Amino acid sequence: MSDAKPADLRTAMPALRRTLAYLRPHLRPQRTLLAGGFLALFAEVLFRILEPWPLKFVIDAVVAPGARQDPGIWQLLLICAVAVVAAAGLRALASYLMTVCFALAGTRTMTAVRAEVYAHALRLSLRFHSATRSGDLINRLVNDVGRLRDVAVTAAMPLVGNVVTLLAMLVVMLVLDWRLGLVVLAAFPVFLLHSRRSATRITSAARKQRKREGELAGAAGESFGAIKVVQAYSLHRHLEAGFAASNDRELSEGVRATRLSAGLERWTDVLVGIATGAVLLVGGMSVLRGHLTPGELVVFVQYLKGAFKPMRDLAKYTGRIAKAAASGERILDLVETRQEIADAPGAHRLFRPAGQVTLDHVSVTYGDGTMALDDVNLSVPPGTKVGLVGHSGSGKSTLASLLVRLQDPVSGVIRIDGHDLRQVTLASLRSRVAVVLQESVLFTGTVRENIRLGNPDATDEEVERAARAANVHEFVERLPDGLDTVVGERGETLSGGQRQRIAIARAMLRDVSVVVLDEATTGLDAGNSATVREALDRLCEGRTTFVITHVLADALDCDHVVVLERGRVLEQGSPAELAATPGSRLAVLGDISDLGARRAQR
Repeated sequence: MSDAKPADLRTAMPALRRTLAYLRPHLRPQRTLLAGGFLALFAEVLFRILEPWPLKFVIDAVVAPGARQDPGIWQLLLICAVAVVAAAGLRALASYLMTVCFALAGTRTMTAVRAEVYAHALRLSLRFHSATRSGDLINRLVNDVGRLRDVAVTAAMPLVGNVVTLLAMLVVMLVLDWRLGLVVLAAFPVFLLHSRRSATRITSAARKQRKREGELAGAAGESFGAIKVVQAYSLHRHLEAGFAASNDRELSEGVRATRLSAGLERWTDVLVGIATGAVLLVGGMSVLRGHLTPGELVVFVQYLKGAFKPMRDLAKYTGRIAKAAASGERILDLVETRQEIADAPGAHRLFRPAGQVTLDHVSVTYGDGTMALDDVNLSVPPGTKVGLVGHSGSGKSTLASLLVRLQDPVSGVIRIDGHDLRQVTLASLRSRVAVVLQESVLFTGTVRENIRLGNPDATDEEVERAARAANVHEFVERLPDGLDTVVGERGETLSGGQRQRIAIARAMLRDVSVVVLDEATTGLDAGNSATVREALDRLCEGRTTFVITHVLADALDCDHVVVLERGRVLEQGSPAELAATPGSRLAVLGDISDLGARRAQR
């Protein structure tokens, strides 16, 4: 993502236009609400313009000679009083309707935006997520979208109404007395020149503040996500010090933005006072000369206060609009991040394949250009169990990730039953491959709901059958509500073996042809390991299976073993063939001299 950002509101306009262009399609479904909001806005402006006029008639009538003897004066006073109340009431009603319409439109629009941003982020590549802090992503999704919504409702829409009011009142003031109208107009260039300089610094401070907030969210998310390590290693003070430093930087930028915005507001108040004094001076002289009535001067002063309200609001909302501009940029940076892994044009569905997997001269690089896999060739017949072994960093997990297109090769082709994986839809491919990781992640919800994630359309009977096949029933019967027991976040209320069996049951619900086991039994005790292995055997039966392992027994249980080193295939063959090969690299996992006895034990 680019770090080059506009420096002020003027140069930030392209970014604001980009944000509006992105929001426009989401605003279309709210056309009725927006039309009602603008209709109420214009009605509110009309009543605001009419509101001072009863006061003009009263003042002119009261100061006129013989007003007390005029029998119609009391009737005029009553009519004007009722008119003031009516205008104020109708203006309040129009303002209420305007606020409600714009608030509903803004909330619904930003709800749709948030859903779209979330869906887009979920589909971005592992490369993107590994380089981006999850806390910052959450900050964009929740706080930045929320800031855009709040500013649109509380600042942008009111500013539109105030600008319309300003134009209407300027027209009326110029018609009443063009000299006084020019006095008011003269104040605007002065305001614009000063506010432009202030806006530059306010926008810069607001952008830095949003960046600091993203860093804070990232640091907090990282700490809470690793809370076991934090507490086990007593990292509290170290992390608190880092968080405090980031917190102080965010505070500094926030205070600076607030101070600059407050300074602009107060300077605007002074300018309004100067303009009001000038109008009173020139207007008073016009009344004395008979060019203006006292009531018209009062109307003029009332309009003056209304005309300068947009200036006050612009000063008041500059900081908030600047923060919204920064939030819009952060959202667009995320939305415009290209999905590296996506369906190709014309991609077709992959119907249930037999499970023949072929890698043809496949090469993969890390983000820095280092080769993760280098010219790998592999042909796996359907139903074969393949062991992938080698030192850490040899490319085992990279090879497995290619099978579900978590990444694509830079050269070469991966095929299932002759279908290039880049030419089939992601949804159909991933529905035919099951992955069981070393650290199986569960989601907040019931055991039943976590199993059903493997196939959302599965019936309760199918879920229960998968649970029995994965040996989940052995422990779930002891839980308070059985399959309907709620597990904590990431399944922390269950043991590692229990989580693994739920993950296996989830995989069993999928109608898959290929299974990937990524260190699926590592870290389990003997009792859990045996139970999990039994469940895995049921899952892999009759399916093409890739077993990533550092355990010799698991490798010896495979039909075919591939030994990887620094992204290259050093050797491959059946365990018996490799055992008979002098100096076989399969020995990296242990002593393979007594292969027959080991397989008999298995």
